[in-house]
Amino acid sequence: MTATIPTDPVPRVMLVWDAPNMDMSLGSLLGARPTAAFRPRFDAVGRWLLDLAGPEAIAEATVFTNVVPGSTEVVRPWVEALRNVGFAVFAKPKISEDSDVDEDMLAHIRLRAQEGTLRHVVVASGDGRAFREPLEDLEKLGTGVTVIGFREHASFALTSEVIEFIDLEDIDGVFREPLPRITLDSLPEGGAWLPPFRSLRSLLEARR
Repeated sequence: MTATIPTDPVPRVMLVWDAPNMDMSLGSLLGARPTAAFRPRFDAVGRWLLDLAGPEAIAEATVFTNVVPGSTEVVRPWVEALRNVGFAVFAKPKISEDSDVDEDMLAHIRLRAQEGTLRHVVVASGDGRAFREPLEDLEKLGTGVTVIGFREHASFALTSEVIEFIDLEDIDGVFREPLPRITLDSLPEGGAWLPPFRSLRSLLEARR
């Protein structure tokens, strides 16, 4: 009888992407719905995750999103493109204000952590209320923790003593063009124009 040689479990590096929060943060940053030039390239995010995982670990990436009833034809091409890149998608109907995906993301992280092979978790979100405490608890247990997002909307990660933060724009190739990120905190010496968030004519439309 041949003895079975036990093998070490394969470590896992996982990314969970909070699509509703990231979309809202990007829209707030731009002051408008993002055009194609300012939408993140998930293939670049995937390559970055693979580099983080290295050749010895499983790299897993999941986008969590809500689907508003009646919007499936608009959302379907995006979901299929994500799946073609290698991302899993967790889609949940948006039928009430409470139909968000925060708890689903946390449940998935807990599941992987309980399996005992989770080496590093990456969360793409600026939602400190949902993620700060669970992520800091994971780090204390020895799991690496990184938050990726926008520095303007991720203060919980920037101020944490244990969470690593990486600005999404600093990941190579994620955006085709630099984001227009002039703010009152980063004004150039010669000043900067800050465009309106909406047309002045919208003031007249509000009266109708």
